[in-house]
Amino acid sequence: MASVSEIRRSYDEWRQMCEKIQNATFIGAENPRQRQARIKKLRSDYAAFVNYYFPHYTTDEYTGISTPSAPFHIKAANAIRADRNFYGAFVWHRGAAKSTHMDIFIPMWLMCQEKREINVMVLVGKSEDNAINLLADIQAELQYNQRYIADFGEQYNNGFWGEGKFVTKSGVAFFARGRGQSPRGLRHRSHRPDYIVIDDLDDDKMCKNPALVKELTDWTLEALYGALDGGRGRFIMVGNLIAKNSVLANFIANDATSVSRVNILDNKGNVSWAYKYTIADVQRIQSRVGYRSFQREYMNNPITTGAVFREEWIKWKQLPPLSSYDALVLYIDPSFKGTTKNDYKAAKLWGKIGTELHHIRAFVRQCSVTEMVRWLYDLYDVLTDNGIAIRWYMEANFMQDLILDEFRAEGDTRGYQLPLSADRRKKPDKFQRIEAISPLWERGFVFYNEAERNDPDMQVGLAQTLAFEKGMRGHDDAPDADEGAIWYLQRATRTKNQPVAVGRRRNNKNKIW
Repeated sequence: MASVSEIRRSYDEWRQMCEKIQNATFIGAENPRQRQARIKKLRSDYAAFVNYYFPHYTTDEYTGISTPSAPFHIKAANAIRADRNFYGAFVWHRGAAKSTHMDIFIPMWLMCQEKREINVMVLVGKSEDNAINLLADIQAELQYNQRYIADFGEQYNNGFWGEGKFVTKSGVAFFARGRGQSPRGLRHRSHRPDYIVIDDLDDDKMCKNPALVKELTDWTLEALYGALDGGRGRFIMVGNLIAKNSVLANFIANDATSVSRVNILDNKGNVSWAYKYTIADVQRIQSRVGYRSFQREYMNNPITTGAVFREEWIKWKQLPPLSSYDALVLYIDPSFKGTTKNDYKAAKLWGKIGTELHHIRAFVRQCSVTEMVRWLYDLYDVLTDNGIAIRWYMEANFMQDLILDEFRAEGDTRGYQLPLSADRRKKPDKFQRIEAISPLWERGFVFYNEAERNDPDMQVGLAQTLAFEKGMRGHDDAPDADEGAIWYLQRATRTKNQPVAVGRRRNNKNKIW
């Protein structure tokens, strides 16, 4: 329950928002014919509808630059309008304006059609207070948006304009409900709900409780969906996929659900809402929130850490000079040159000293091949200047790819070529390979370089390792490179000081029988 001070602060913020809406949508005298032509256009053109009626949302108050709707906003609005019985989920990344479009813009667009397409809207939030706050946004628009009022008439209805429940002068009713609250009996006059939007129902605490997730999934599909008139009406869920065990995950698992999934980066590495975010913005977000949170909040890829590698297995220590190591290996997983921009390129330097495996340096970035190649040559220069020799490996498939041209071109510039060897192993399944080395972490043989603890590449690589699991949708370039380096380290040192096997005979070809 909100305190008195919280209620007062919330009300003050709401009043400020109302004033902003009123000021931003001021209109002067206009030609009735022009007005009718505009209304006709805006009823059919969602993007133009948003730009005209909601400049306070689409225009940056500091720069004055307009941010148009993204293609996925327009596609969603048209799909919802085209089907009066729309049943679907919009799994959009954080910052994609899910609530703004589904809770405000689209309902108001449906309301103003020549033949009204919405009579009773129910907005469902995490709690009743949350739902009331969400509903207050559309309530403010209907009461204070001067452009909308001028074109479609006064909406404020004195006596029927309460908190969490109000009815417009034209007879459209709005209700707020918290998750689990009974929606039974919701109606206005002869109309039952025909637009139900469930906004960010899941949260971290709830998703950790399978029983509660099941209970709320059942409530959503039974009591809430049952509030529609015999299944007639639009039933919409919006959110980002923060957990594999969630109401949203259960909802989209049904083949009957129409699903729109939008990540901040598409599968080609391009920004999905390029009008609002640049690639630099996205990179800044990722660097600040970290790999795991970025995947969950912005890529709809909930990651369960510790499925194979556990946090408590990660050990850091001050490492000895490189000249002390029995063997040093750098393994490169460059990703194909022509593939997506959001692939990671990974290069890992590992060393073995006695029984310990040390993770010394890391390069794990979403970048060009050129950037990775320059980093590798720079590292080689530093190592050779200090008299350190290491083995360099890269998967054989890449040795035949155009990627090798990048190495050759950089080598021509520097006057030497990196001594790259091809990894020609007949590899088993990637998950099996990487899972097979996890006992080295569990048994305490693996240590990370304390001097690199805060290095961004080291941190991204570590996040990928902890996130590694079977069937993952995230990136596994870093643990894949770790596996390659460790395999060659173990191979390079396994015969040193190895005693002759007792009780076994060897044939002339030195094979063990």
